[in-house]
Amino acid sequence: MSKGRSEAAPGASGILLKYLQEQNRPFSAQDVFGNLQREHGLGKTAVVKALEQLAQQGKIKEKMYGKQKIYFADQDQFDVVSDADLQGLDARILALTAKVQGLQQSCRHMEAELKELTSALTTPEMQKEIQELKKECAGYRERLKNIKEATNHVTPEEKEQVYKERQRYHKEWRKRKRMATELSDAILEGYPKSKKQFFEEVGIETDEDHNVKLPDP
Repeated sequence: MSKGRSEAAPGASGILLKYLQEQNRPFSAQDVFGNLQREHGLGKTAVVKALEQLAQQGKIKEKMYGKQKIYFADQDQFDVVSDADLQGLDARILALTAKVQGLQQSCRHMEAELKELTSALTTPEMQKEIQELKKECAGYRERLKNIKEATNHVTPEEKEQVYKERQRYHKEWRKRKRMATELSDAILEGYPKSKKQFFEEVGIETDEDHNVKLPDP
């Protein structure tokens, strides 16, 4: 069996002992590993071995909760705290908690302001954007000028006349198409061949043959 599996890695015991004493609360081996792995790069096996060795040496306490072992600092090493001291600590905790909440809110405001500033255009970018918009506006003004100066404008009367003619031709187209369809359907009732053969013999060309579609009214 290799050394890494039989005993804790050098330095792991000191790190874990200091951590448990500073935190002074119960932890499982998995909790300790998860909390310290990123900072110290400890492997889970090393953490388990170190905790077991510390418990065997009497430097920390070990308790079984169901099937899980819980480790915590030896409470005999700490001074007895009076009720007054506990109340003072509770008051300090409340004050620090309020301070933390205030700092967190301040951080959120600063993060929002930073995000807004980051998404905003810089001065050179803004100047470039203004120049591009000026060019675009100049192009629109030139186009508008040409439209106003043009001599081939269509009068409202002429426009209305074009629409009326279109409606008339559309109505006539629809009428004739309906008449032709009704007539061909009547003939096909007694015609011995197919509709396609009938159209070929008579020489009828449909809109569909020329990919033409009756436009909307």
